[in-house]
This record gives sequence, C-alpha cells and structure tokens, in this order.
Amino acid sequence: MIEPERRPAYYSARPGGWRDWWTLLHPPYTAWHLSYVVIGACLAPHVDGGRLLMTLAAFFAAVGVAAHALDELHGRPLRTEIPTRALVAAAVLGLAVAVAIGVVGVARVGWVLLPFVIVGPVLALAYNLEWFGGFVHTDLGFALSWGAFPVITAYVAQTDTIRAAAIVAAVAATGLSLAQRALSTPARTLRRRVTSVDGTMVHTDGTVTPITHASLLAPLEFALRALSWSVVALAVALAVARFA
Repeated sequence: MIEPERRPAYYSARPGGWRDWWTLLHPPYTAWHLSYVVIGACLAPHVDGGRLLMTLAAFFAAVGVAAHALDELHGRPLRTEIPTRALVAAAVLGLAVAVAIGVVGVARVGWVLLPFVIVGPVLALAYNLEWFGGFVHTDLGFALSWGAFPVITAYVAQTDTIRAAAIVAAVAATGLSLAQRALSTPARTLRRRVTSVDGTMVHTDGTVTPITHASLLAPLEFALRALSWSVVALAVALAVARFA
C-alpha cells in the first residue's frame, strides 16, 4: 500500500517562512528537555529565580536553537527552506549566547560551573557533527547529553555543588530520554524513509488486522506526546511549588 507524502515530524508546520523556524525548534522536544533544567533547579534547597531563567536561556540557545540548526544542516531531515547561511548563523549565535550566559553564571556562581560551560557546547557539537567517531551520537550519548546534563547543570547553578538528589534525578532523565529515543527513532523512520507498508497481523482467534503506516506510527507518537506533556507538567508543578 502506497502512503501519501507526509510531514517529517508530527509537530512540523507547513513549509515556508516563519513556520520553518517553528519546525526547526522541535517545540515538544525542546520543552521536554528544558523541563529537565527546571526539575534540576527545583531540587535545590533554595531556588534562585534569576539563575533558573539564565540556565533555561542558555539551554534554549544551545539545544533549542544551535543543536537543531546543526541537525538541519546535516541532510535537511525537516525539509525546511531556511537558507544554509541562516542555519549556520543560528548555530553560531546560539552557542555564543549559551557560552556568554555561562560566563556570567561562572561570575555569579563560581568556578564550579566552568566545566559545565565548556562541556555543554562540546556536547552539542560532538553529537550533531558526530565528532569522536560518532561516540556521542548514540542513544546513550543523547540521553546523557540532553537528559542528565541539564539536570546536573541546573542543580549546580543553584547550589554550587552536586548532591544525591540531583544524581538520582539525572538517572531518571537519562531513562526518560532513552525511552524518547526508542520511540522517536522508529517514528522518524516511518515518517521520513518509509514509502509503503504492507502486511497483516493474525490474532489467536483468527481475526486478521491489516498493518498500515498509520497503525505503526500512531502508538509511537501518542507515547511521545504523552511523555513530553507529562515531563513538562512535572516541571511546571515543581516550579509552582517553589515559587507560588
């Protein structure tokens, strides 16, 4: 069965203009990983709102903008019409803003934050440009870079140290990010690389159910939607508990 042309992601907007930038930001996934920043910060005994906003801004610039611009430069997986020069500029500017915020953070928090300011951009570049032989560009590399790292960084930005609560939360974020990867990888394959699906599923009672592109994709993307909204809701709940 031949499937009609489809969007490269369930959150993709119609191609062209500002809509391409919306698609480039991967809104549900960016919100998901920024939520780890909020969760990590809110585990601190005392939460400094200014530090939290700066950490969020740095990760949005590095992950939401720079990393996704680099990813789009590599084969145009989202099929945007954003000029190459604009993508390069977005990547450079995003990393520059993240580093600049990090430098300010070091001045406010202390030298303990400096390793995170250095490692963050390196992870963004290593993952998306597949440096080090693609060592970082793996499921575990993704989970540690975009799951554990935001939690630990946000906690250190608040407390100047690392405690058990942050480590356990980082493990949880790693697990959630691995689950995200396990769902998003086949979903991307179905949307971007599969042109047709054919087959049937025979049940124990003899019922025959056709296997279609939609039947394969729907549960994957339903789970991704549910997880993204749930993690964001958890982060909002923690923030409300801290600041209300």
